Amino acid sequence: MKPTLLVLAAGMGSRYGGLKQIDPMGPNGETVLDYSVFDAIRAGFGRVIFIIREDFAEAFQQGIGSRFAERIAVDYAFQRLDDLPAPFTVPAGRSKPWGTTHAVRAARALVDEPFAVINADDFYGRDAYQRAATFLSHPPAVNGKAHYAMIGYPLVNTLSDHGDVNRGICATDPSGLLTGVEEYVNILRETDGVVRGTALDGNRKPVAENGPVSMNFWAFGRGFFDQLEDGFIEFLKAHGTAEKSEYYIPTIVDSLIRSNKSDCTVIPTTSHWFGVTYPDDKPHVVTSIQQLIAAGEYPERLSE
Repeated sequence: MKPTLLVLAAGMGSRYGGLKQIDPMGPNGETVLDYSVFDAIRAGFGRVIFIIREDFAEAFQQGIGSRFAERIAVDYAFQRLDDLPAPFTVPAGRSKPWGTTHAVRAARALVDEPFAVINADDFYGRDAYQRAATFLSHPPAVNGKAHYAMIGYPLVNTLSDHGDVNRGICATDPSGLLTGVEEYVNILRETDGVVRGTALDGNRKPVAENGPVSMNFWAFGRGFFDQLEDGFIEFLKAHGTAEKSEYYIPTIVDSLIRSNKSDCTVIPTTSHWFGVTYPDDKPHVVTSIQQLIAAGEYPERLSE
């Protein structure tokens, strides 16, 4: 069974200033998503599910989804603020969804096969998709726990010169298994040259430049949805009344590892990563794609 690719594309890109998922980056109007799906198809993924918001569904389907309809199966899942397990309801004053786990949960009725998760606005590279597809097609033997994976990139290669970023900071054991992941926000190189971020406890701390970080490229089995549901319910019990609380994928993976319910292989990749968090990041992305085309990684025109 070919794996499915879930694309988290519900964000409007508030820091970027527009719908960056549809912003052209390639020489013939290709978006970052065009390259993501192109890489997924040649790596062996059989379907792509775009997780989007209903209010820009038509624009997204016409601008992105229609590009791939004849090359790969395409589905859509809608992340809705009020899509919550019973008996939970949206608290007064809340206007934003509940984070990346909530987005993945939106596709629970559509997925029965192993799947990968990516951000719509991140360029992960050909090798990353190939390694994820290989893992999903040949999962480790079951030994009483679930087996998942994460594509890992060095933190220093994922910073932006134009503002702070959010990352899942990872720790691994000698065999390459993830031992813990903690979400840090507002990571940047400060004036003293040290890279620091703010942990979920609110404290600002130095973070290792060359340590692996999660760029939200995950590989899961279908059973992850059941674990996600349990974790999401516990999250809502503890934080559901907060106006801006979010439940991140690294947070649930960390919890599953610590409770011995799953393990997670950190898969290193030779791929280049780059993203478009801020408008000033775009020229770097455009140049990087041109360099990869010149090196033969991609055709001049993806439709060819």
